[in-house]
Amino acid sequence: MRIIGLTGGIAAGKSTVSARWAEHGAVVVDADRLARDAVAPGSPGLERVAERFGPGVIAADGSLDRPALGAIVFSDPAARKDLEAITHPEVWRLAQQAFDAAEAADPEAVVVYDVPLLAEARGSRPLQFDAVVVVDAPAAQRIERLVAHRGMPRDEAERRVAAQASDAERLALADHVVDATGTLDDTLRSADAVWERLAR
Repeated sequence: MRIIGLTGGIAAGKSTVSARWAEHGAVVVDADRLARDAVAPGSPGLERVAERFGPGVIAADGSLDRPALGAIVFSDPAARKDLEAITHPEVWRLAQQAFDAAEAADPEAVVVYDVPLLAEARGSRPLQFDAVVVVDAPAAQRIERLVAHRGMPRDEAERRVAAQASDAERLALADHVVDATGTLDDTLRSADAVWERLAR
């Protein structure tokens, strides 16, 4: 089994690339999905989030109120670090379980770990990958995408992008880069070219 770390800033096009690679046979492990599982209703992770951030981040149905939590952590770097200290270790534990299951099913599997906060999280857990791929689009372009495609207010889009690692910090980790600055077709062509190199 080989594990490929796939990362990129918010709205870079990472999900597009991971979906394309799944079509090529990759086993995709989605860190965002694992992050939701880590704070699912009844989980120890959600309990710890409520202890740290208060009852205002818990919705009436007992689930995490993501907009309420986001409003706190994206405007307060210390709060964001506290949240990451709760969620990152649990996400990594769930990821390891997924990697083990993929290897048990197919020892030759190529596993793509789709992880947006790779650059931010490297210090907190032992991330070892056979290769790291960065889906790259500059911060200004990603802000425009958040506003145009997700309807996010510009000031919030700018805050979200600024809260993540810089483009340079992310690119410093890259063994390969998928260029996501052009059209969707351009991005898919770049993704296919990188996949061909990875699959050799």
